[in-house]
Amino acid sequence: MSNIYFEFEPTKQGNWQKMSPGKVLQPAVKMKVDELFLCWLSQPATQLTLKDCLRRIKNKEKTDFGNADSGNSKHESFTSKNSNSKQCLLGDTRLPLMSFSPPQLSTTLPLATPASSRNTSNLRAARRSSGTKEVETKKEETLPPSHSQNIPTFYFPRGCPKEKVNIDAVIAKIEKTFSEFPNERATLEDMGKVAKYQLNCWMRSNCTYAPVTLSSKACECPLYWKGPLFYCAGGERTGYVSVHKFVAMWRKVLQTCYDDAAKFVHLLMNPGCNYLVQEDFIPFLQDVVNSHPGLSFLKEASEFHSRYITTVIQRIFYTVNRSWSGKITCNELRKSNFLQNVALLEEEADINQLTEYFSYEHFYVIYCKFWELDTDHDLYIDRKDLARHNDYAISNRMIERIFSGAVTRGRKAQKDGKISYADFVWFLISEEDKKTPTSIEYWFRCMDLDGDGALSMYELEYFYEEQCQKLDNMAIEPLPFEDCLCQMLDIVKPQHEGKITLHDLKRCKLTNVFFDTFFNIEKYLDHEQKDQFSMLRDGEGESQEVSDWEKYAAEEYDILVAEEAASDQWNDGYDTELDPVNHQKASVLKYQMEKRPFFEMPSHLADVDVDEYDYDEDFE
Repeated sequence: MSNIYFEFEPTKQGNWQKMSPGKVLQPAVKMKVDELFLCWLSQPATQLTLKDCLRRIKNKEKTDFGNADSGNSKHESFTSKNSNSKQCLLGDTRLPLMSFSPPQLSTTLPLATPASSRNTSNLRAARRSSGTKEVETKKEETLPPSHSQNIPTFYFPRGCPKEKVNIDAVIAKIEKTFSEFPNERATLEDMGKVAKYQLNCWMRSNCTYAPVTLSSKACECPLYWKGPLFYCAGGERTGYVSVHKFVAMWRKVLQTCYDDAAKFVHLLMNPGCNYLVQEDFIPFLQDVVNSHPGLSFLKEASEFHSRYITTVIQRIFYTVNRSWSGKITCNELRKSNFLQNVALLEEEADINQLTEYFSYEHFYVIYCKFWELDTDHDLYIDRKDLARHNDYAISNRMIERIFSGAVTRGRKAQKDGKISYADFVWFLISEEDKKTPTSIEYWFRCMDLDGDGALSMYELEYFYEEQCQKLDNMAIEPLPFEDCLCQMLDIVKPQHEGKITLHDLKRCKLTNVFFDTFFNIEKYLDHEQKDQFSMLRDGEGESQEVSDWEKYAAEEYDILVAEEAASDQWNDGYDTELDPVNHQKASVLKYQMEKRPFFEMPSHLADVDVDEYDYDEDFE
């Protein structure tokens, strides 16, 4: 059942009053059910039946058992004359004695005006006899065994238990690894050996024996889980982890978590939670920055650790947190490919090859684009700053919708009219790749002015009006809205006439054309120069190629590298090498540290400014 929201709330007197403006709407289904229950309970027929049933229940202990057939006949007579409302009442309450009453109950009040004391006593005796006899009959019936006992367990919030894991063998490997450390204590650097147990042995090859090292995951987890393992065992407080604390922690994990998603959430989450928020990823990502060979050039530039970590966190939530709740659950983590990318960190030395979350080149593009707009360098941009993106390509009406709080996650946008760098990450990825589920939801939220879950023709016309004005200023004759609407409906093919739903757009393969038509004038003109059939072919064939965001990030990074190389050649008098790593070491660190000195020195866990996520509802 979908949630129902009301703008009124009940008072102590039982009336309804309009909610205060600042109060958050909450589901009111239970309140409505309680109201209907009280209304049903106050009906005279309901009170009459309940009083009679309670009276017979109290007299049950004082009544002798008689003939059961008589009770059955009286019960059948009453049920045939009773009203439909009473039958529904008796069926829902499931009281065993509620359905037995004399025939007179349907027309007269019971025991209110008795004809004589003798008739009354006979009536009471008959009622007791019939009621208790039926109870005895029901008690004698043997109930069949509950069917739920035969239904196997199908809900596993912490993963489906597979074949039984030999926990003692895993603990033995861990204890053997800890025995190699001084005082059986492991530091953060030593945790890699715990996560990946190494066994030295001899192997025969060409009639000779040579020493080899076989790797076996003692904890059965990837190498870069070492940070979460260390902090979950309490290593942050003392700087080391003893074998006893680690074994106790990991034994509990093995006994309660049955897959990688549940284990990862358990290691990173705060006590008492069963989900991950943005701050939970900071220790894990800080360890990746400190130890991954593809990010070694950043060790000397700790000022940029926080910005890189913020970017990766936003990309994680952009892709994984499909509910838009700001809380990543085990189920969302299972459905994503994030843990697979974490495992690839061990195998891939070039961090830029992991383009979905960890690419430094992608971070560099996002950060430079934000810096170009943030003229006052306070790490926040306002409407005027964002409007300058891509040479004022985004319409002002869409800019207003972005700052209205439809897609921004903090309170800064509503309070001061600004968005943070974290919000800009979502904006830029959604702007450059409008085919992903999250980007479709992003722009759908912005265009859905009334929040009814559908785009009406009025809402489409509202955004298209500004596009027409821009085309007039460019001396280009705009297409009439009626003709443009026909084209868009042919592209989307909505299931219901007169409105476009989120489900319709997710089925469409040309959502980028649809959105650009209504709020991005530059890309709209680019689409107009292409043939519709060629766009359809491109949309069908791009599923196996790189995404639009990856194409954009690669092109922009090459442009930034060329621009800064040309600047260095002009200033230094010689041509610098365009190798990405050397460029990042020399140009990025020197150029940005000289001209962008606004970062504070981060702590050992990177003082990341992550906006607080407050949500009252989920999005489709």
